[in-house]
Amino acid sequence: MNHARILIAGCGDLGITLGQLLMAQGCDVAGLRRSTVPLPAGMHGVQADVARPATLHGLAALRPDILVYSVAADAQTDASYRAHYVDGLRHVLAALPDAGLRHVFFVSSTRVYGQENQGQDTGLWLDEAAPATPADFGGERLLQAEALLAGLPGTALRLSGIYGPGRHRLLALARRPQSWPAQNRWTNRIHRDDAAAFIASLIRRKLNGAPVEDCYLVTDGCPAPQYEVLQWLAEQLDVDVSGVAPPAVAGGKRLSNARMLATGYRLRYPDYRAGYAAEIARI
Repeated sequence: MNHARILIAGCGDLGITLGQLLMAQGCDVAGLRRSTVPLPAGMHGVQADVARPATLHGLAALRPDILVYSVAADAQTDASYRAHYVDGLRHVLAALPDAGLRHVFFVSSTRVYGQENQGQDTGLWLDEAAPATPADFGGERLLQAEALLAGLPGTALRLSGIYGPGRHRLLALARRPQSWPAQNRWTNRIHRDDAAAFIASLIRRKLNGAPVEDCYLVTDGCPAPQYEVLQWLAEQLDVDVSGVAPPAVAGGKRLSNARMLATGYRLRYPDYRAGYAAEIARI
């Protein structure tokens, strides 16, 4: 992987973590983002906006071998999702030279599977072969962006709920049992460090000539009812939930990571207990 050129479009928490892993493996990494805040030492910063094609003219000079598109919408609206996922990916691909780009990794979401369609809220196991039937604009736009990879050497990475450093929404909720949801759905998650490390492992596979699939579910493969997770977290945080009666499990989806593990990747945090124990220890 030495001196392979990687462009990460969307250098937030996940993108920066991935970039640092790739630099440690000898890659030349450029990170594109709108923010003027400097990127970590060694990472070439590109200030640009994927929603404004005129700002992307300098990308061709980077001549990346690999593009990782990890942009996040800036609002939970259809317009923002279209601008940042669909149009943004299209703009970045158009700004790069046709020759030289060996693979595109698009960071998508399991949101493309929706919740209500074709029995997908029954708690049945789903894998990459399950039909993607979005239930909202977010899933629809992500699936539309994935379709832009058609005809390219590309991979859609469908991440389940990402958690880790700085992502403590569930920890905060565990402290407030009175605010727990009425439904007890199946939930899925992936630690940020595993998400970044798995993407880095796929890039390594591609650069080494090993096969890479066109889609992966990126999840720890250990779904759990939401109340199970919340009650375990509450116990670790010394919150009394002895009077809380979990509702019956209804809805949600259980996601398989068999294809992910078939690459040889081994999870650092194989379930929520391992991942959140590490986060609680940091508090």
